[in-house]
Amino acid sequence: MEYQVSFTILNNLFMKRIVFIAATIIALTQHACKHEDHEATESTTFIVTSPIQRDTSIFQEYVAQIHAANHIEVRSQEKGYLDKIFIDEGQFVQKGQQLFKIMPAIYQAEVEKATAELAYAEVEYQNAKSLADHNVVSMNELALAKAKLSKAKAELQLAKTHLGFTEIRAPFSGIVGRLNKRLGSLIDEGELLTTLSDNSKMWVYFNVPEVEYLDYMKKRTTNTLQKVWLQMANKQIFEEQGVVETIESDFNNETGNIAFRATFANPKRILRHGETGNIRLPVSFKGATLIPQKATYDVLDRKYVYVVDANNTLHAREITVAMEMPHVYVVSAGLSSKDKILAEGLGKVKNNEKIKYNFIPYEQELEALNSLHAE
Repeated sequence: MEYQVSFTILNNLFMKRIVFIAATIIALTQHACKHEDHEATESTTFIVTSPIQRDTSIFQEYVAQIHAANHIEVRSQEKGYLDKIFIDEGQFVQKGQQLFKIMPAIYQAEVEKATAELAYAEVEYQNAKSLADHNVVSMNELALAKAKLSKAKAELQLAKTHLGFTEIRAPFSGIVGRLNKRLGSLIDEGELLTTLSDNSKMWVYFNVPEVEYLDYMKKRTTNTLQKVWLQMANKQIFEEQGVVETIESDFNNETGNIAFRATFANPKRILRHGETGNIRLPVSFKGATLIPQKATYDVLDRKYVYVVDANNTLHAREITVAMEMPHVYVVSAGLSSKDKILAEGLGKVKNNEKIKYNFIPYEQELEALNSLHAE
């Protein structure tokens, strides 16, 4: 009897616990359903904005190669042993300053030999002239003596020129590069000794695609040079402004690009021959139509936006993008500032769907973009 009572009590407790757990599960399920319904209600409210129009300037960037306006290879014009080195690598030298000297002994001997031959030819000429004046020798013999004298003078001048080539001097002021030969080396004619760079003015080359070249030429005025900026390898902007001076004559058929050359003054000698960087070319748009990039989607190679009509219905519309900036597109066709476009949640809707939305002016977000320079 006692066993049956205890079993009944345990059974009642067990049933009560099951009822409590079931009630708890039902309550949680109802709460979750209400939360999901609330989220679903919120998710049907989208953000809509409108394009804005304003005069805008942006920067197009191009990879650039930096060259010294004057950069040469210093080579020997004579053969011989390198007798003296007057400079060091990286040294700034003045125009006419001596850089190297090749052992001059042989060339000095040739000058002395040519000097002696000239003296002998002068004596012969004077004798022939004296005899010709007294009609002892013919005028032809006098002319032959004069020709020998001229030849001796030319040979002396040639010997002095060869001797001068043993002293290698800077043709302009600049910075010496690496020394390729050491003292005592046997130098052959035409052998590379070092390089010399005049870094006071730098030429910066960059390649422009054909489409952008055509746009540039359309906007270009003949009376003014296009100003550009140089971003160095450390991402800093070079302090001097440059100008586009020349454009090469031919396009590269393999890349479809054409080379531009910008010139930069380099008074502090910061830039060196062979550096790299990025040219920043300003491009202006008058009354440009600007939209957020996140408001677009792609179908194959075309871009679309969802335009909201007066009945809050979405319609897909193709647009033409003229320029891409960080977070922003410049639209050349397909939209006006009066249109309303879906700014977020493009993956949750479909064409011809009616939506609820909140309108947010795009100017608020656009003003925060550092890459945009409004005029």
